Amino acid sequence: MSSIKTKTQNENYEIEIKSASGHTITADEPKELGGQNKGMSPNELIMAALAACTSATLKMYAQRKEWDLKEVHTDIKFISGDKPGSLPTIHRDIKLEGDLDREQKERLMTIANKCPIHKLLAGEVEINSSLM
Repeated sequence: MSSIKTKTQNENYEIEIKSASGHTITADEPKELGGQNKGMSPNELIMAALAACTSATLKMYAQRKEWDLKEVHTDIKFISGDKPGSLPTIHRDIKLEGDLDREQKERLMTIANKCPIHKLLAGEVEINSSLM
């Protein structure tokens, strides 16, 4: 089970984020929203998680298949819904580098949609909240 703990800081929207694995990062809002831009915004963190998960999933799959995947590049864009009540869209461009044929590239694109963060974002997840 993954675990993340956060704590607000003295600056307006600066948040210290700690993982159970021992990593610490800072999240913040941009200056135009009242933050200090000391870290990625929550939307950027979501996009970063998708990009990292996509890249790692493709690398793992290619290694198991012993395919020549040298690098994975992703470009993720979060597009807000343009009308009230409309859903936002995440657009993901993937560039695969290596000696791969068309079938291998197509298979890797299918696998990209199976990364755990993609499945989490594309499906429904139950979130239970309680006071500590």
